[in-house]
Amino acid sequence: MPPAKKRARTYDAAKIRAAVTAQFGHVADAVRELGDEQLARPTGLGDWTVAELAAHIAWIADSLASGLARPPAAVPELTAVEWPSVTASLAGKISEAARETLDGAPLPELYERAAARMAEALAANPGSRVLDLWIGDMTLADFLVTRTVELVVHTDDLARAAGVDIPIERQALAACTRLLADALALKAPGGSVEVRIPPFAVVQCIEGPRHTRGTPPNVVETDPLTFLRLATGRTHWAAAVEDAQVRASGERADLSALLPVMS
Repeated sequence: MPPAKKRARTYDAAKIRAAVTAQFGHVADAVRELGDEQLARPTGLGDWTVAELAAHIAWIADSLASGLARPPAAVPELTAVEWPSVTASLAGKISEAARETLDGAPLPELYERAAARMAEALAANPGSRVLDLWIGDMTLADFLVTRTVELVVHTDDLARAAGVDIPIERQALAACTRLLADALALKAPGGSVEVRIPPFAVVQCIEGPRHTRGTPPNVVETDPLTFLRLATGRTHWAAAVEDAQVRASGERADLSALLPVMS
């Protein structure tokens, strides 16, 4: 008898909306305080400076409002957990669109405009609204979960590059971690390795003997920020293991071939 299909994870739509709005607000507050020297620093994300990364984060909110301003699509083609695996092909197009949309305006103005547009658009649309997107049509509820990934990962990028502390909303971090963990399990289905990211997620992945009870023979455990950095290519597996940021036990507990989940 084939194993039962895993039920898709669900998210509290109201909490996700609040988390996206709050996280964008945290970044906006931090960006307003950045000086010229900080804005000119490299980020390690291609040739982006801190200023260009900050502008891109403003575009994340602005583009959400723009998507909701377009006529809705008929039916969703993509779920949140499928989103990470199809993002790489659009990186150049997204970067170019961000430059065209935001070029020229001061950062505080970009953030004020984007926050107002996003708030108005979210207030006017239910989670069931289907957005017509380059990457594939998605419900607003699912797309907002993907926004937690963009915002949390880029908040971490911005904080490290600019040398500042930026709060990360617990609900946003939880959703981001769970989505990327589920995407890893989708990429390598199976039950031979248990991946633990306390306190937010536990998933099983990789084909092989399935664990049923007791201590699993193959376990990977790490903290949420390290996992997000691994899943998006900011940190490499070997370095994270060597620095004891990842604990891996068992002959199958090597995820290097599966990472990053998205880039």
